Amino acid sequence: MSTTPADQKPWPTELRLRKDRRALEVTFETGERFVLPAEILRVRSPSAEVQGHSPAERKLVAGKRAVEILEVQPTGNYAVRLVFDDMHDTGIFSWDYLLDCGRNLATWEADYASEIDAAGLSRDPPARRG
Repeated sequence: MSTTPADQKPWPTELRLRKDRRALEVTFETGERFVLPAEILRVRSPSAEVQGHSPAERKLVAGKRAVEILEVQPTGNYAVRLVFDDMHDTGIFSWDYLLDCGRNLATWEADYASEIDAAGLSRDPPARRG
């Protein structure tokens, strides 16, 4: 089976971690450019730890509003592994996943806010006890 241009997903031409480490900027060969918040990437990580092995096993991750990305590690020629400051590092973010996140970011953010509210949780990290 051969692939045609219609079958091929856009390829990223640039990935850049913002200086504040709170967002990943991704530019695709189509010219599409997205600023993907670390919080959304963390709470929607494609890892089995977050997604589970079925939709019913997906975990709702709260308290990550201030999460930062420590490292962006290339994984083959198809993805990156992101290491977050809470030491989550098991998500492999494929180019398709990053493209989907960028194109649907507003929906992902709204869905996450609704899920957090419905569960009575907060996007803010727990207050530190002195």
